Amino acid sequence: MRNSTATSILFLSVILFAACSKNETPVILNTLTSNTVNSLPADTIIGLVNGQPVGAGKFTFFSLANNKIIANSDSNSVNWDIAFRGTTIITNGGNSGPGAGGGFVYTGTFDALTAVPADSTIKVDNVPTSYAITTGSNKGWYVYDFVNNLITPIPGRVLVIKTASGKYAKVEILNYYKGGITPAATATDAIKTSFQRYYTFRYSYQGNGTKVF
Repeated sequence: MRNSTATSILFLSVILFAACSKNETPVILNTLTSNTVNSLPADTIIGLVNGQPVGAGKFTFFSLANNKIIANSDSNSVNWDIAFRGTTIITNGGNSGPGAGGGFVYTGTFDALTAVPADSTIKVDNVPTSYAITTGSNKGWYVYDFVNNLITPIPGRVLVIKTASGKYAKVEILNYYKGGITPAATATDAIKTSFQRYYTFRYSYQGNGTKVF
């Protein structure tokens, strides 16, 4: 009889707990992670064609969720979120990849961007017509100094990225040259060429599906 009573009490307790749980607001854990990536190669220069420096024409694919480079052979998958080739940046969506990705260039500081603005529009790649991350000097994230042949990130420009799985991240490009140091204006073109196309950037990735950073 004692065991039967104990079983009944336990059963009722489970029902009451379940009933109370249904009425509670679910707790969403903050799974924000932040990383800095140093000197990520992005189709580095391998030679000259008609006097212009060129690379192999291949993107470097990167997973923001896992903080690692994804093999080029895995480019037609949802395993990457963002990819770099020279000054061009693509996202895993639109006609650049099979994912649910996209993004836009936000004007403001990295630290002040605490959530994806409610009135923002997530763009997708429609290569070669348009990109989610706007290309061109002084149009997106960088400016090209024609006189000194240098590329510099524009302060106050942040890339808001919707990842391949539909999560969100914010990315700030810190430097475009190997070692995270922009060559001096007086450096030779050979140095400026050989050291370019190495991205140093920081990012925060929100893994819980919300738009909060």
